[in-house]
This record gives sequence, C-alpha cells and structure tokens, in this order.
Amino acid sequence: MKKDRILIIGACGQIGTELTMALMKRYGPENIIAADILPEVPGWKNYICLDVLDHVRLKDVVRECSVTQIYLLAAMLSAKGEMQADTAWKLNVQSLLSVLKIAGSNEVEKVFWPSSIAVFGPGAPRYNCPQHTAAEPNTVYGISKKSGEYWCNYYFEKHGVDVRSIRFPGLISHAAAPGGGTTDYAVEIFHGALENGRYDCFLEEDNCLPMMYMPDAVRAILELMDAPRERISIRTSYNLSAMSFAPCDLAAEIKKHLPDFRISYVPDYRNAIACGWPGSIKDDEARLDWQWRPEYDLKTMTTDMLERLSEKKGEGLPKPSMAKQEYPDFPIDNYVFTPSV
Repeated sequence: MKKDRILIIGACGQIGTELTMALMKRYGPENIIAADILPEVPGWKNYICLDVLDHVRLKDVVRECSVTQIYLLAAMLSAKGEMQADTAWKLNVQSLLSVLKIAGSNEVEKVFWPSSIAVFGPGAPRYNCPQHTAAEPNTVYGISKKSGEYWCNYYFEKHGVDVRSIRFPGLISHAAAPGGGTTDYAVEIFHGALENGRYDCFLEEDNCLPMMYMPDAVRAILELMDAPRERISIRTSYNLSAMSFAPCDLAAEIKKHLPDFRISYVPDYRNAIACGWPGSIKDDEARLDWQWRPEYDLKTMTTDMLERLSEKKGEGLPKPSMAKQEYPDFPIDNYVFTPSV
C-alpha cells in the first residue's frame, strides 16, 4: 500500500499552523512537507520555502517528494484583499489552478482547499443561509473563493481530481496571529482583554457572524478528508457551522471571566464587508455526508481561549473545569510556534 506523503502549502498561516501539527501527529513528521514563503522554520522536519505561484517549482516538489495529498491554504484574506485586489486575485485563484492542474496530471489522490462564507453576498439569506442559494460576493476575496469553488467542481468532473473544500466561517485561534480577515476582531479581542483590559472593535457591536474555534476547524478538515469518496456530494464547497455571535456577545462572555474588561466600537471598512455576509449558516449536507458536529460553543471557546492565552502570557488565570484538549491524541500545549503571515 502506497504511503501518504502530504504537502501543506501555507503551513505557517492561521489554519496551517495547527493543521500541520495535527497531520504530523497522524502521519508522522517524515511524511509531511510543510511549505510557506518564510525562509525557514526552526524545528520543522521537511520544511521548504515555496512560492505557490511558481508552477514549475511546485510541480517539481510534488514529483520529487511523491506527494499523494495537497492541502492548499495560502490565500490573501478579505480585509487585505480589498487593499490589494490584483495580488489577492492572483494568489487566491492562480495558486488553486496550479495545484489542480498538477493534481490532475500526477498521482495526487486528494486535494483540500478552504473556501469561505465570503462567497455569499448581500443577496443571500441573512440567517440560516443554506448550502444552495444566491451567491453574489461583493469583495475580491469572496469573488476569488466563489470562482475557486467552480474550478474545484470542474476539475473533479472533467479530470477526476478528488478535491474537497469547506466554506469556513470566521476562525478563532490561540496558536497563530490573525492574517488580515474581517473576523480578526474575535482573536484580537482576547489579546486586548489580557494585555490591557480593553479593546477597540472595528465592527459594530451587533454585527453577528458565523464563527468557529480552530480545534473544530482542524477536526472538520481531517474528517472531511477521511470520508469515503462516494460520501462526498458537494464538489464546490461545504457549508460549515459551529456558532454565531456579535462582538457584544463575545465581550459579555469575556467579562464573565474578566469583569473589568471594557470594549468600544469604532467601525471601519471591515464592518461594511461583514454586513454583506450571513449572520448564520446551515450545514445540513456536511452533517449528513460526513457526520459533522461542532464541539465548541461561545462559552467553551471563550473559556479555552482565555486559559491558553493567559498561560502563554503568564497571567495565570484559574483553570476552568470545562477546558478541553483540542485533539485527543495531539499535545497542542507543547506547540509554541506562532507565526503571523
């Protein structure tokens, strides 16, 4: 039986930081090729510096390393994308096309590529947005992700590439810094609360958005990639849901732990972006096809974020009894590499 060799492109980003370590635990570090644009990452076995837009170099890596699975995580997110439209489009779309072409002509068994709720625009239902509905994105990021979804489906139908995707909501992580997204406030707020007891939020207080804690996101990726091929009915990208909340809801939950915490609201251009996205989404297909279920809600996520960040910052908040280990067989506490890209 052929051994899996996994290439993770964008391994140092918000998703890649934790997903890379989870895959190393599962498949062994020797079978993981972590790639990003950083010159080097101390302590990572088989790390390579790679520009995903260098098609020839990427193709050589896939062939020389006998890659069987590719996780393409490199992207420019929503807020940055509005400032650098041409660059965002090139990175987000051309990188995917390059990977799909290579996967279609090599012995690559599976490809994972994340999409986003940004594919939905103002015309989509505001709440309980279903898998199939009007999708009229009005940001460069959303347009690039929607185009990418169609390319994924095309390469599956025309070339048999087993590409799988998730439309992620806003992601919250204690292990990596935000990467320029509209939902970054939900990470920054924890750092502000622990460092100086306050936070200036760039969204309006009642701007509700779908969100997910990174341990759930990583587990969802692993479960989707483990699912039998015949169980995958969506070849564009699966809706995925965990929790929905507004900045005021998150602030109120933080105040339960830090009563002196204060928040102010100074909406900027990112608030307008968020207003074009659903406040909650339905993920019936993911639940049916590969039995997706989230583990974290607002309460347990907030508790765990504060505990883990306070440990790193040396604040020493009391450890709550409901705090959970992210992965039953993965000691994430031993992981300290937290780059920002």
